[in-house]
Amino acid sequence: MPQCALVSVAGAPTATIVDDERLSAEEMDERRRQNIAYEYLCHLEEAKRWMEVCLAEELPPTTELEEGLRNGVYLAKLAKFFAPKIVSEKKIYDVEQTRYKRSGLHFRHTDNTVQWLRAMESIGLPKIFYPETTDVYDRKNIPKMIYCIHALSLYLFKLGIAPQIQDLLGKVDFTEEEISNMRKELEKYGIQMPAFSKIGGILASELSVDEAALHAAVIAINEAIEKGVADQTLVTLRNPNAMLMNVDEDLAQEYQKELLEAKRRKEENARLKNGSISEEERDVYEELLTQAEIQGNIKKINKLVAVDHINTAIRNCDANKTLVALMKPEAQLPVIHPFAAAVYQTELFNLQQQNAVSYLAHDELSIAVEMLSAVVLLNQALGSKDILAIKSHLRNPSVGFNNLEEENFQRYADTLLSIKSEASSQGQDYLSWNDIQNCIDMVNMQIQEENDRIVAVSYINEAIDQGNPGKTLETLLLPTVKLHDVNPTNAWHYQDVLHYAKVQKCKESHDESAVLWLDEIQKGINDANRNIEKAANLALGTSMINKCLEKHDSQPVLDILQSPKFGLRVVPECAETYYKNLLEAKNLKTKEDSSEGPWLKLIMKNRYDYYYNVETGESTFVPPEGFIPKTSWLTSEEIQTIVGQVTADYSREQLWLANENLIVQLQALARGFLVRKSYEERKGFLQKQEPSVIKIQAFWKGCKQRKSYTDRLQVLQGNVAAIIKIQSWVKMWLARKAYKKRLQYFKDHNEEIVKIQAFLKANKARDDYRTLIGAENPPLNVLRKFAYLLDQSDLDFQEELEVTRLREEVVTKIRSNQQLENDLNLMDIKIGLLVKNRISLQDVVLHSKKLNKKSKNQVEEMVTGDKQGIKGLSKERRKQLEAYQHLFYLLQTNPMYLAKLIFQMPQNKSTKFMDTVIFTLYNYASNQREEYLLLKLFKTALEEEINSKVDQIQDIVTGNPTVIKMVVSFNRGARGQNTLRQLLAPVVKEIMDDKSLLINTSPVEVYKAWVNQLEMQTGEASKLPYDVTTEQALEHPEVVNRLESSIQSLRTVTDKVLVSIFSSLSMMPYGMRYIAKVLKNSLHEKFPDATEDELLKIVGNLLYYRYMNPAIVAPDGFDIIDMTAGGQIHSDQRRNLGCVAKVLQHAASNKLFEGESAHLSSMNTYLSQTYQKFRNFFQTACDVPEPEEKFNIDEYSDMVTLSKPVIYISIEEIINTHSLLLEHQDAIAPEQNDLLNELLQGLRAVPDVESFLGEGAVDPNDPNKENTLSQLAKTEISLSLTSKYELQEGEDQDLKGLMIKTKRLVVDVIRTQTGDTLLEILETPASAQQESEHLKVVEKRAILDSKTPEKMKHSQSMLEDGQLPIEQKKRKIQRNLRTLEQAVLVSSANKYQEIINEIAKDIRNQRRYRHHRKAELVKLQQTLSALQSKTTFYEDQVNYYNTYIKTCLDNLTRKNSRRSIKLDGKVEEKGSKKLKHTSLKYTAARLHEKGVILEIEDLQTNQFKNVMFDITPGEEIGDFEIKAKFLGVQMEKVELHFQDLLQMQYEGVAVMKMFDKAKVNVNLLIFLLNKKFYGK
Repeated sequence: MPQCALVSVAGAPTATIVDDERLSAEEMDERRRQNIAYEYLCHLEEAKRWMEVCLAEELPPTTELEEGLRNGVYLAKLAKFFAPKIVSEKKIYDVEQTRYKRSGLHFRHTDNTVQWLRAMESIGLPKIFYPETTDVYDRKNIPKMIYCIHALSLYLFKLGIAPQIQDLLGKVDFTEEEISNMRKELEKYGIQMPAFSKIGGILASELSVDEAALHAAVIAINEAIEKGVADQTLVTLRNPNAMLMNVDEDLAQEYQKELLEAKRRKEENARLKNGSISEEERDVYEELLTQAEIQGNIKKINKLVAVDHINTAIRNCDANKTLVALMKPEAQLPVIHPFAAAVYQTELFNLQQQNAVSYLAHDELSIAVEMLSAVVLLNQALGSKDILAIKSHLRNPSVGFNNLEEENFQRYADTLLSIKSEASSQGQDYLSWNDIQNCIDMVNMQIQEENDRIVAVSYINEAIDQGNPGKTLETLLLPTVKLHDVNPTNAWHYQDVLHYAKVQKCKESHDESAVLWLDEIQKGINDANRNIEKAANLALGTSMINKCLEKHDSQPVLDILQSPKFGLRVVPECAETYYKNLLEAKNLKTKEDSSEGPWLKLIMKNRYDYYYNVETGESTFVPPEGFIPKTSWLTSEEIQTIVGQVTADYSREQLWLANENLIVQLQALARGFLVRKSYEERKGFLQKQEPSVIKIQAFWKGCKQRKSYTDRLQVLQGNVAAIIKIQSWVKMWLARKAYKKRLQYFKDHNEEIVKIQAFLKANKARDDYRTLIGAENPPLNVLRKFAYLLDQSDLDFQEELEVTRLREEVVTKIRSNQQLENDLNLMDIKIGLLVKNRISLQDVVLHSKKLNKKSKNQVEEMVTGDKQGIKGLSKERRKQLEAYQHLFYLLQTNPMYLAKLIFQMPQNKSTKFMDTVIFTLYNYASNQREEYLLLKLFKTALEEEINSKVDQIQDIVTGNPTVIKMVVSFNRGARGQNTLRQLLAPVVKEIMDDKSLLINTSPVEVYKAWVNQLEMQTGEASKLPYDVTTEQALEHPEVVNRLESSIQSLRTVTDKVLVSIFSSLSMMPYGMRYIAKVLKNSLHEKFPDATEDELLKIVGNLLYYRYMNPAIVAPDGFDIIDMTAGGQIHSDQRRNLGCVAKVLQHAASNKLFEGESAHLSSMNTYLSQTYQKFRNFFQTACDVPEPEEKFNIDEYSDMVTLSKPVIYISIEEIINTHSLLLEHQDAIAPEQNDLLNELLQGLRAVPDVESFLGEGAVDPNDPNKENTLSQLAKTEISLSLTSKYELQEGEDQDLKGLMIKTKRLVVDVIRTQTGDTLLEILETPASAQQESEHLKVVEKRAILDSKTPEKMKHSQSMLEDGQLPIEQKKRKIQRNLRTLEQAVLVSSANKYQEIINEIAKDIRNQRRYRHHRKAELVKLQQTLSALQSKTTFYEDQVNYYNTYIKTCLDNLTRKNSRRSIKLDGKVEEKGSKKLKHTSLKYTAARLHEKGVILEIEDLQTNQFKNVMFDITPGEEIGDFEIKAKFLGVQMEKVELHFQDLLQMQYEGVAVMKMFDKAKVNVNLLIFLLNKKFYGK
């Protein structure tokens, strides 16, 4: 079934009186185990999300995360993240997890976990957090690894390396199946769950610093943060004991804001945990920021400011400033290289411009800078042509290059050097990251292509060797080989050419295994293509020539011969000769042979035959079938021979004609040579005479310059007056230019000038405000500047309305959740009774239907609309409802009525009344006002109970006082649970973890344990008696020794508990200490003769016995400790804690060990000493201030608040309260003129629901009228509580009320009329302008008052005073001041400075109130969200119960089936997986010899040999069937459960009866079964 304990994870604190005994120990234990499983899943999710942020990759789902971390890959990657110098990617085994996915874990995966542990050691994480390697690899203690990850996250956050881990407890949802599965997994571990909440404290204590000084410094910082004064916070941050680094004075405000937000988040997370983690168990830093968190937030702010400076410098394009900003330590960036400032500026500026917001965040900067630094170093290595350095920088993981292959690094380096050289020649001094990556990709592509081509070349050589042209063509066409111009029709010739080329290569190299290379293959293809093309052209040309000769057409012959088909050198002049000789040769051949075919045969390269059909144009490399050559035609060789001969003859004829041009050219070359020689000789002469030439030129230039200077000097001397005038004009122009430039400068920087002026004005305003809040007597002119702060704006009203609305929703949600929780608890009980066959299934189904209906109605109510207020009811009932508002205001503010009413009702009824009406009336103490009033009620009720019901001082101890029970339950349930956890959890956990600790102060139990141990060790029956008295047990020295050892251990652990209690007084809830003070004072008043010791014993009964003692005895029941899922407190642990609690109880009440406990009398001296310590503790606990001082609240506070108190209460509760008040009216308001009697008289008789709602609310003919009225009775309405007896105009004798009115009038006057003192303003008449300004203020206020909600309007008298003219206000102020002066509240001697001081105090308080309201608004929103999660969880429980009940109904239809049906609907055949064991047979005589059988009734010992016992294992593990046979005849059989035997052994039962006749030794029977069936 769903575990209700999980509700507290997401629930808001509620105050209800809970009966601690309503759940059995098994149910509480089951809930705790389920809760632990849920919390552990939350910690897994936290670790998963944090690692995903650090690694920037997705991890397995939460439920699979434990298994996913076992191979250590993610842990090693995490180590590489925070310690890259220790762990590189190459050191991570199976980094892509391919080996793990293929065949699971390998022993080398442990190397990854070792790398992670070494990395943590290198950064200094304390080893107390480290898990063992086997904890991870063998899954022996995965929670220890998760615990270590949490500690590592906090440590890295402190160092500024990683972000802070999230707190997701209560914020993530898991299915019931996931939680149950995790609980089963945790049960397998069988370990104590690590205390995740104490990591901060442990981390702080493990570091080598002065712990006390550090703790004090951190506490001071937290207090300063809470005060909100940045300068004070800065002082505490700079405290050397705080061990904080890099604290910048200029960032005080930023530190204050960030630390306050972090503290608020941590406090909210702590509040979300209140339901599942008691206050004692929580770490001291649960709500306070630890030193690591403070340092982390300081580094975070420093980093953010440094990032802002970097972005500004980048934006300003100043490389030097950018470099300085990047190199600041606060920026927490990788190494920066100053020589590359321009590179950083250029690249980061481009990156910034590409960003959507033109701003680079720290992670972007970090990645970019790390990459740029690596690229810069790589460029430096390229510049120096250092190959080793280039390879090293390429391997640097920071640079982030992709697709790097180790075997290609030399090629990368060579290519990069060539690209760098080419870029340098073009003026580019820097290769960017993209340039280098493109080069790497290009080299990889080239190498891949080369490899592919090598493979393809091998395939081609294999095909050539096979001699198959088709196979050869197929390999030549492979895309990877990238051969050009491969024509499939030429396959046969390709085979011939390539085969010949390969044969030739083998011959030349004398290597039969030689193969053709790629270029040789391409050359063979090209040669083959040319051969074929040439042969085709030659065959075609040959055919055309022969055809022309047959037609005797000489005209085309020359053109055909000149075409490239023949490749001959043809001379046009020989055209006739060509034709003539060819025709003669053809005529000769025709005569030789007359029979011929259509084929021409050509021989290419003297090796390859080519056949051409002159009729069809067909060609082939294979001799055609029936080949007959065409013999009458000239062959190509014959044509070439004839043409070549004719051309050669013609060439020789023209040879001499060409010689004339050659001779002319030779003569020209000779003349050119002579001219060049003459030029070179003249040039050499001039170069030898160069100094003489320079001297001549210099002399001539000097003469010309001197003449020019003389002429210019004469002109200037003749025009002196003109020169002076020109100079004056120039000076005037320069002055005018400077003035305009300065003026333009001011215009260009107008915004900066405005900012400077604003800064000066702001400084003046701050000085004035400091005077206002710091000066003992602030001046009036300063007060006037800030008087406007007392006005209420629209935002104030909106926030007040929002706070009121959220309070309504929170209280309503709390009430609905309480009701739903109670119904679910009742459902738990009913299902438990169903399992035990105590009630029928129909009863459970009936309650389930009610639960579903109630849950559905609550959902519909939430959806349909808000709760009704006064305006939501009929007009006729409005007046009555207003009367109820006055009534409940009186009950809330005057606790005497409710205190008397509680004691007029039976205790069970008063408890329900407290749960519903009273806690509703005080809004569950949701703010300071309600908490103050609730404490006043407790105080009054306690005093009333003592005065009316306590006759003897011991009645408080021996009885069960109602108020004491209410106070303890209220503070332990919702207020003090976390305190109890902080106070007791460490020492209780230490006691429980001590496996060697065994405390047992009962001599009889010590004796029985000793006997059992002897029998289990020897396997023989002990000769000692089993049942002994205390005196008999103490006769044995072993028992006495064990008892003395237990007493010594008991003193030691009791001292530890005492130290924890006495050192944690400040953590005890204020409400508990105040009620203890009230209890002590009230008893002293009623029993003045009582001694101080007697009174302090009563206080100790409250503070220790009722509040602390139950949590020590049953820490699992009060969430003091976290239990391992599926585990429970061992009986030895429970006994140890019980003994400690017993000693503390005796010490707190100064009760010595006597009588039955006389064997512990040696501890009486210790008890007396401890009592004196308790006495001082109780005295100090009662020393607390009154609630008025603690909460700064008095009876006049409601008069000055902006909003009226609102409660949310159902109609049924209003009617019940009214009825109870009338029923007990005489007892609670005996005076006739009592205000309560007057209000009750106005309300008259108690209405029923129908009359309360008015006529028409319910249809009288509705057949379900009763059900409808029952539902309407639960309708909740909001009541704005107001007093019926507010101050009226004639009641100004109330001095505090008069002071408030006077202050409001003074503020109105000083805002419109100036003056140095209030007296001067009151005596000076107002001017017309001031009257007009005052009238505007009055009109503005009237408009604002018209918009003010009814709940927030001031009294009518205050509104009327605000509308008076200024002079009337001044006269009224003077009258009021005289009255106040008579009461010595103000003095005219100091010009009424007291009232000025009071107004200044109001201004300061108004600011604090607004700040508190904003904080309360955030808190209410978070609380409402948590309550909604709680409601969702309850609804899931309802659905689960429905599934369970449906399964039960289904089981009814399968009564005759031998199958068991699980909750998930799966059917399991019994015995399907049970292992059958062979039976064990013993005679009674044999068992008697072993001591197992002691005796058998009505049977002599000599007959035992005729009795046979057959022991057979059952289908379920631990079940045995024992059959008894006498003389071979089966007599009886019994079912024996091994668990029952263990239980009897635990309870000290040594002998049991079997078959109602045989007496069996339990210990030896267990020994026998263990030995024979379990191998123990």
